[in-house]
Amino acid sequence: KTKVGKITREQLKEIAQKKMVDLNTQDIEQAMKIIEGTARNMGITIE
Repeated sequence: KTKVGKITREQLKEIAQKKMVDLNTQDIEQAMKIIEGTARNMGITIE
C-alpha cells in the first residue's frame, strides 16, 4: 500500500478531540485508535 502522508501522535490527538462528538466513545484514547485505524487505511503513517 502506498503511503501518502504522515501525522504525529499530537496531531492525531487534536483530530480525535475535534471528532469526539461524531464518535461512539467519550474516551480520548479510544477515539485516537479509531482515527488511527482510519488514517492507516487511507495510507497515512502515524509517527
